Amino acid sequence: MLPDDSHAGPPDARGRLTSRIFRGGTEPDPRFTLANERTFLAWIRTSLALLAGGVAVEAFMAGLLGPELRKTIAVLLLVLALVISGGSFFRWVNVERAMRSKRPLPLPFIAPVLAMGGALVAAIMVVFVIFRAA
Repeated sequence: MLPDDSHAGPPDARGRLTSRIFRGGTEPDPRFTLANERTFLAWIRTSLALLAGGVAVEAFMAGLLGPELRKTIAVLLLVLALVISGGSFFRWVNVERAMRSKRPLPLPFIAPVLAMGGALVAAIMVVFVIFRAA
């Protein structure tokens, strides 16, 4: 007697979802897909570190920074975390789509956003340190 698989979902449910998200193409080498996933997770870790930094600035820097400066730096870090986190998902999907359709990989817009955001926060802190009363 054959096993009853009438309760199982459609046999190609993953295939249909994959086709809907990635818009067709052929399945890439699993090593490339897993490398893309590791890169996505690295961006997520970066955004979590920025999130923690923003919370830490607001929670623990009251004695060092004035309220306006503290809030500005915290909000910049939190917004940067939000942009990096959301952007990393779209980067992951776009890279996967490019690999499936054998197109060149897209340029990462989140790398310059992270670099400019980090430079802005660092510049604010440099100015604060230079002009802070000793």
